Amino acid sequence: MLDPVLLRTQPEMVASGLARRGFVLDLAALQSLDERRKALQVELENLRNERNRLSKAIGVAKRQGEDALALQEQATAVSARIAAVEEDQRQALGAWDAFVQTLPNLPDAEVPEGRDESDNRELRRWAEPRQFPFPVRDHVDLAEQLGIADFAAGAKLAGSRFVVLRGWGARLERALIQFMLDIQTQEHGYLEIAPPYLANAASLFGTGQLPKFEEDLFALRDDPYYLIPTAEVPLTNLLRESIVEELPQRFCAYTPCFRREAGAAGRDTRGMIRQHQFDKVEIVQIVRPEASAAAHEELTTHAETVLQRLELPYRVMALCAGDLGFSAAKTYDLEVWLPSQGVYREISSCSNFGSFQARRLQLRYRKDDGRPELAHTLNGSGLAVGRTLVALLENHQQADGSIYIPAALRPYLGGVDGIHAR
Repeated sequence: MLDPVLLRTQPEMVASGLARRGFVLDLAALQSLDERRKALQVELENLRNERNRLSKAIGVAKRQGEDALALQEQATAVSARIAAVEEDQRQALGAWDAFVQTLPNLPDAEVPEGRDESDNRELRRWAEPRQFPFPVRDHVDLAEQLGIADFAAGAKLAGSRFVVLRGWGARLERALIQFMLDIQTQEHGYLEIAPPYLANAASLFGTGQLPKFEEDLFALRDDPYYLIPTAEVPLTNLLRESIVEELPQRFCAYTPCFRREAGAAGRDTRGMIRQHQFDKVEIVQIVRPEASAAAHEELTTHAETVLQRLELPYRVMALCAGDLGFSAAKTYDLEVWLPSQGVYREISSCSNFGSFQARRLQLRYRKDDGRPELAHTLNGSGLAVGRTLVALLENHQQADGSIYIPAALRPYLGGVDGIHAR
């Protein structure tokens, strides 16, 4: 959530920053809401002063044996007016909060200008895409030929955008999860967490999914819970409404993730690129503000490590202002090469949220002078497991339809160096 002081004192600056994202801030509505709030506050203070004056006058009158009935009637009327204004103030503050909750984060000054993904800026590449001396097959054909994925069974059991992994497919997914967790916990110092897969509304509000993106969530029908869209939600909320004594804090978790993909109708309907349920290893850092820029660069390299160990070509993209997610101030996307499509596709988003999430979460730390201050939060996918499996199948396919297993992953698969057709 944006700083309310900034909204009230520098609204034009905020509007200019949000315009970089293509978001139009309604300055007239903002001013009207703030003027209403200030007017009610002034009226309330005047009424309370009047009530105090009348209370003292009543006391004086009674001590002097005078009739205080008229003063008491005035005091009763003032108290009734105070109650009415307090209710008006509650509604005004609610309207202000509802308005502010719809405002996205301000882009960092280093974020490139642009309207959409076509304006994203490539920062670097790792490894050159492989040249295949045979016709390239996509992950669906490869997986079905190997007997490791059953898309028909997924549709039968749940519907479209679900898959059943079988045998080596299930084992490969499990191996990738353990491989990713070991890198982040043993090499990069993240504390592994096994969180709930359900979250309450307060948790989803804290990380920015609610109220704006409720249509993208799976909500339980009879209970006040949602299936988590990412482990970012429980991991970041671990420190909600707390003052953290020691920073940085680093968490990671494997979880299934659940998304309705309400805004993605018709996109990537074939295979495992975009599903309603998918697995992901998430990494989260909570840091002091002065450390967040460096932490963002570091967290991104932590996600890159996984791709490098799996020998998968990728590139790092700086998202332009118009392509940033709602809560992000700055984002790097890791895009892995998919031979069947001849393009790089997103496999991880690594974002710095500044104090935006922390303000919603009331997540603070103590400065050196002991005063509480909002922390900065960051997160990234390390990685999306399903897309990693897709990239591994496609990039490491062999002419006979078998799949080469990179050396770093072999210990997690009993030492095998390939997966072969039945």
